[in-house]
Amino acid sequence: MEIGMENVKGKLGFGCMRLPMKDGGVDYEEFSKMVDMFLDAGFNYFDTAHGYVGGMSETALKKCLTSRYPREKYILTDKLSTHHFTKHEEIRPLFESQLEACGVDYFDFYLMHAQDASIYEKYKNCSAYETVAEFKKEGKIRHIGISFHDKAAVLEKILNEQPGIEVVQIQLNYVDYDDPSVESRKCYEVCEKYGKRVIVMEPIKGGSLLELPDEAKSIFDALGDASYASYAIRFAAGFPNIMSVLSGMSNISDMRDNVSYMKDFKPLTDDERAAVDKVIEIFKEQDLIPCTACRYCMDECPKQIAIPELFALMNSKKRFGNWNTDYYYENINTQGSRKASDCIKCGKCEKICPQHLKIRGLLQDVAAEFEK
Repeated sequence: MEIGMENVKGKLGFGCMRLPMKDGGVDYEEFSKMVDMFLDAGFNYFDTAHGYVGGMSETALKKCLTSRYPREKYILTDKLSTHHFTKHEEIRPLFESQLEACGVDYFDFYLMHAQDASIYEKYKNCSAYETVAEFKKEGKIRHIGISFHDKAAVLEKILNEQPGIEVVQIQLNYVDYDDPSVESRKCYEVCEKYGKRVIVMEPIKGGSLLELPDEAKSIFDALGDASYASYAIRFAAGFPNIMSVLSGMSNISDMRDNVSYMKDFKPLTDDERAAVDKVIEIFKEQDLIPCTACRYCMDECPKQIAIPELFALMNSKKRFGNWNTDYYYENINTQGSRKASDCIKCGKCEKICPQHLKIRGLLQDVAAEFEK
């Protein structure tokens, strides 16, 4: 590619959506150690957005990365998120505030965040793509891209209409790869068709590919002592057009594990790929709610229902049938969150859900299970 993406080192990216926390804020000491370990291992790609970690991700990067290292040591990606602007005039002030929050003069990559059919129309109506192109001309952005949450046909439409897009961030993991509701394979193939490098998000599906059913664990355990995360991340990184695979590492242990197998990256072997295929079949039989706990729904919910937590409890009960999931359900409700039955069915959560979940119906299922 002629756009200088060779400056991205290695295929492991540091996703700063889930950071180490302490006393209600980011644990700067732990985060700084993780940044040091990541850079020392030869990686340099960091990904953030204005709303990540309750708005603390960008400033944490300033504290722990950009104020501590020269600009050429790292690649920094930020995003134009739909929650933070409603009209064209608000885009530039938001962008300038992001540069300031991160402590940089430019972003290496700037992505139109969470594009789907409806959000894309908003960005067009607000002239967002033209405005971001101006930022690039001004030297405040090196490369323009999108993060994407929709079907392959919508991605093809966007890439047709917006030739200035240079990279595409898609959800890709071994469970979603051939899932018709996500179309990871088809989206990846559209990116290849249009010559766009790919950034992978949710390679571990919000942690779901760590908490495996016992049968799936035994399949991976038979291969050796590698972590369950390693099979998921190496699966995603093994495709030829992948520029970076984002991992939301929230502690030193996560970082140490990821670096151990990505520093000298090798794609899955035939035996490992066969094991992954067996695990996929096990997941298909589970009938679990495929929530990744991104919490976008929480930004929109007028009742502030803890949707991801409730779905996690529902999945836990399906997997293990434990009595204590009922206890935890009541515990969530006593901590200020509403019950699933408090949903007013406004549908705002469904419009923003990257997984296109039918959240209103699923909350009814949760209420029927836990509020008998």
